[in-house]
Amino acid sequence: MIPCLNEEATLPLVFETMPKSIPGVDSIEVLIINDGSTDRTVEVAQELGVRHFVHHRRNQGLAYTFRDGLKGALEIGADIIVLTDGDNQYPQERIPDLIQPILDGKADVVIADRETQTIEHFSPLKKFYQRNGTKFLNLVAGTAVPDATSGFRAFSREAALKLNLVSRYSFGMETIIQSGHKRMAFAFITIKTNPKTRESRLIKSNMTHVRKSGATILRGLVTYKPYALFLTLGLFLLVVGLIPFVHYLYVILFTSLPATGSHHLQSLIIGGTILTASFFSLTLGVVADMISVNRALLEDVLTEVKRGRTSETARLTVQNLNHHENGATRERAGALRD
Repeated sequence: MIPCLNEEATLPLVFETMPKSIPGVDSIEVLIINDGSTDRTVEVAQELGVRHFVHHRRNQGLAYTFRDGLKGALEIGADIIVLTDGDNQYPQERIPDLIQPILDGKADVVIADRETQTIEHFSPLKKFYQRNGTKFLNLVAGTAVPDATSGFRAFSREAALKLNLVSRYSFGMETIIQSGHKRMAFAFITIKTNPKTRESRLIKSNMTHVRKSGATILRGLVTYKPYALFLTLGLFLLVVGLIPFVHYLYVILFTSLPATGSHHLQSLIIGGTILTASFFSLTLGVVADMISVNRALLEDVLTEVKRGRTSETARLTVQNLNHHENGATRERAGALRD
């Protein structure tokens, strides 16, 4: 599947290196997600032989484009879903290598490592953000992904069914967090990207990217590891809040200093306030954990619903395609007889 926003110039380049056949794969279908293009992207795609489209009337962003593309790919019966980009950033000729771990039954998700530290047009600051952001994400997700923002990746059908995306910005990080939490098997390949054809439309500035990506990672932490966040915070506040009280007891029991005074009162008030915050944090941890358990149960139900719905839709789609193809064949045969 290929997300597109005004890619009429670069889309033919993508198809030049798109494999026509892959060992172990019965058929290759291309799904274009048209994210509100105002140029000839759709017409160019049709001229290139694309039969499957998802259309957005206006631009909705890459995260929603990926979400709708994933749904569309499942509905047309995809067993393996490959994501590449319409700007020809990625080497489509490596798709057979990308999906091989899934074909071998060794992985649910395969992500291409662009080796971002060697990309020439990445600034040192961007490389720093990429390296440390990926480390932080892996810490939260419990994964070992080398390139968290790579958009060249493949999913098995089962993995795609289990993904439930809510982020409006960083679908790449959210899919890694969800896949890691659901204990999916990861695999990685190393690639070299193609020469840059345009500026990124997702990353307006490094700081904006860091802020929005950080929010996505924090949401994942709260959603899937609430105890790790709130229990740690609560225990830290508990220790800090007890310090004034321990100091006050020490003054009373082991020194001859006066136990009265406004400074003691202020310290005890501050300590009491921090202890209250600690109690709230621990309580939030319990509530968030209960919500997380409920979300896991709802996601299991949603996966089954999607499995049944997309299987039926895929069956009808295949029937319609076969009907149209058979009709076109009969028309050609009739023309030959005439």
